[in-house]
Amino acid sequence: MNLHRAALMVAGSALILAACEPAGTGDEAVNEPAPAPDTQSEERASPDAEARALNAAIQSGAEELLWLEEVEGEEALAFASAQNERSLGHLQADPRYQQLYDSALEVLESTDRIPYVSVRGGELWNFWQDAQNTHGLWRRTTLESYESGNTQWDVVLDLDALAEEEGRNWVWQGSSCLAPEYNRCILTLSDGGSDAAVRREWDMETRSFVEGGFEIDATKGSTAWIDEDTLLIATALEADETTSSGYPFVVKRWTRGTPIEDAEIVFTGAASDVGVWPARFEQADGTFYLMATQAETFFESVYWLLPDNARGEPIRLTLPRRVTPQALFGDQLVFSIEEDWTPAEGGETFPQGAVLSLSMSQLADTGELPEIETIFIPGERQSVSGFSATANHLLAVIDENVVGGLWVFTRGDNGWQRRQIETPENTSVSIVTADDQSDLAFVSAQGYLTPNTLYRVSDDATALNPSRTMPSWFDTEGLVVEQREATSADGTQIPYFIIHNPERTGAEPGPTLLYGYGGFQVSLNPSYSGTMGRLWLENGGTYVLANIRGGGEFGPAWHQAGLTVNRQRIYDDLIAVAEALVEDGVTTTDRLGVMGGSNGGLLTGVMYTQRPDLFGAVISQVPLLDMMRFHTMLAGASWQAEYGFPDENPDERAFLRSISPLHNVDPDQDYPPLFLLTSTKDDRVHPAHARKMAYLTDALGLDMLYYENMEGGHSAAANLRETANRLALEYTFLMQNLMDGEDE
Repeated sequence: MNLHRAALMVAGSALILAACEPAGTGDEAVNEPAPAPDTQSEERASPDAEARALNAAIQSGAEELLWLEEVEGEEALAFASAQNERSLGHLQADPRYQQLYDSALEVLESTDRIPYVSVRGGELWNFWQDAQNTHGLWRRTTLESYESGNTQWDVVLDLDALAEEEGRNWVWQGSSCLAPEYNRCILTLSDGGSDAAVRREWDMETRSFVEGGFEIDATKGSTAWIDEDTLLIATALEADETTSSGYPFVVKRWTRGTPIEDAEIVFTGAASDVGVWPARFEQADGTFYLMATQAETFFESVYWLLPDNARGEPIRLTLPRRVTPQALFGDQLVFSIEEDWTPAEGGETFPQGAVLSLSMSQLADTGELPEIETIFIPGERQSVSGFSATANHLLAVIDENVVGGLWVFTRGDNGWQRRQIETPENTSVSIVTADDQSDLAFVSAQGYLTPNTLYRVSDDATALNPSRTMPSWFDTEGLVVEQREATSADGTQIPYFIIHNPERTGAEPGPTLLYGYGGFQVSLNPSYSGTMGRLWLENGGTYVLANIRGGGEFGPAWHQAGLTVNRQRIYDDLIAVAEALVEDGVTTTDRLGVMGGSNGGLLTGVMYTQRPDLFGAVISQVPLLDMMRFHTMLAGASWQAEYGFPDENPDERAFLRSISPLHNVDPDQDYPPLFLLTSTKDDRVHPAHARKMAYLTDALGLDMLYYENMEGGHSAAANLRETANRLALEYTFLMQNLMDGEDE
């Protein structure tokens, strides 16, 4: 059973917006563009006194643009609409836009995509979107049908029909069903794609919502089943039960047929927490444990056992604060630690990154730590991506130098044993689903030039058997993938992947797109993107992905090296990669673009202000850009463990001021073209970050485009067509600024 901290990661997660989503096949050439309207005059006029005064006020700490923080404010929306009209007029007038849009949409809506599944009650479940089902279908099938080559799907819920019937722009956010029958489920639906979502009880037998059943208004939170008539709930519906990050800190026991207001409080965290979430951890034999996760910071959590069906006194589990439960394998709780840990005074110290296990039943019975067993201790260039349990095997993805490997662990009289399953070379591997009632498991492997292949793990967990392969969506002839390293300012070697045609890049520097993230211990592993390949590589571009510090590519230490006041290391890492690309002749500064989303949007914003001379175009998607107020907007307070506590720590405040893109724009500096993208419905990273940067750079007469999708949440798109639009806008912008004029 997989025990990823889903609630916590949904709550605070810094979502990576891929520069590329899984994509399609195109052999049509992209035509030469007609002249597009200029976004500014060829010679930028010096900013007027009013613009300079605005910039000076912002730099001095004055909160001049608070009106842009009113998400649905009339003036703020008018500003966004005017910018949208200008930006869309500029980009969509380019004939390449429509070709790029059509090409991306063909990939995104293709029925040749792999229908990834999860195992539930012996059935395979899938959520599917395509051209005819823009909101999506929740459906199921049998293993026999899935492997037959002609899968017969049983549609359980048509979300398009529901959206039309109820007049809502429903976006699927998942389901939680009560084991072992799985007849009752809590469905999570968001109107427009925001994190705040409604939760409604679904009856699998009648295929309808339960009349008078469990239903929770739109909120950030979560639920967990106790039994068919009782839920654990955590909601942010009441201000006095909501943290400064916008998440709940109270867990309640809600009985069917009673008002939600009468739900019984079973655990209370603190308003200063990031949030508190309930969970049900279930063993294969049906034994289950009710838990509350109290996230004190984004990376530090306390776990509480709620005994006697959540009616007893909560018992604190004596685990380290930086810990991630991974799986229940039999009675063994498998977990990884992100800090060195000495459970007993004078006893053994386990290093950060170690994967350990203990008896869950003993821990629950006594509240004291039982014997700790070592499963795996990663090396310097290794990291653990995740564990999942089947009935007889514990599967693990362990990355070595950013390339994935699949391992099988078993436990016997002599402790834990492991062996590796052969996987395709130079790919990343992920566990798609695993069934703890059998030995059924599926894994996926993919590489930059290798389309996703879904494999079924053999019952004895010794081999992978191909199940489905996604078609190749772009021409790879002449393309190669290389892993190189750049030397950062402090001497650290920073790996990066470059996907290019060496005959072309060896002959002359060319248009290059650099992508990075660098935060929250999120790893960027090799992945196949049909849209990036079609829209960028096929049109002569080079793509580079940097594995900079702040990520999890080499375990917790790689992440922690860039926390708070050490964050400049992350930016130096990306600068080092960019400089290496120029020095090696891959590209030139005016042909080098950089793109990133969310925390990666902050990364590219810093590139814009710190090294405007190094880039020819900058794309910042759903970004954080006002680092003096990030902690006051929406979920921002939950990220202070990553960025710093500006109201509590003067050194961290001073550092944040030094890197905050909004506060470091020089009115007399020349900057590369900037494209800012956000969403009105993003209730994770406030759209005001991008709005403020757009307002300031526009006032200063800088070359800037801004697009605010009125739907879409933190993904900046509520459906596949909106995603195709975003991709087409981005790659049109990149082509205009990095490719046009190449032959002049």
